[in-house]
Amino acid sequence: MKYTEDHEWLDNDDGVVTVGITEHAATQLGDVVFIELPEVGRTVTKGEEIVVIESVKAASDILSPLDGEITEVNEALSDTPGLVNEDAEAAWFFKMTTTTPEEMDGMMDEDAYKDFVGD
Repeated sequence: MKYTEDHEWLDNDDGVVTVGITEHAATQLGDVVFIELPEVGRTVTKGEEIVVIESVKAASDILSPLDGEITEVNEALSDTPGLVNEDAEAAWFFKMTTTTPEEMDGMMDEDAYKDFVGD
């Protein structure tokens, strides 16, 4: 697993990258009440707004951590967005194939992320 400064986690499984938000981010957001997921087949670039997540505290945009194409979305989150609060690592948002897998090399590992958020 790799982590971004935007509090996303990434898990690369043979070129398919699963993306979600961290437990820290879910806690900061509070109770999640709505998630708008990207369309399968959408081509995205790093830094592009890709997911809208709303909670009782705030609305946030999730940015694409890499260049690539969306291959799958977690439809369960559309019906039950609170799954993010129950288990942020299990409640992934989307899967993508990336054209720039080497960019994950520069992202934080779990220990570095814990230091980053002060855990």
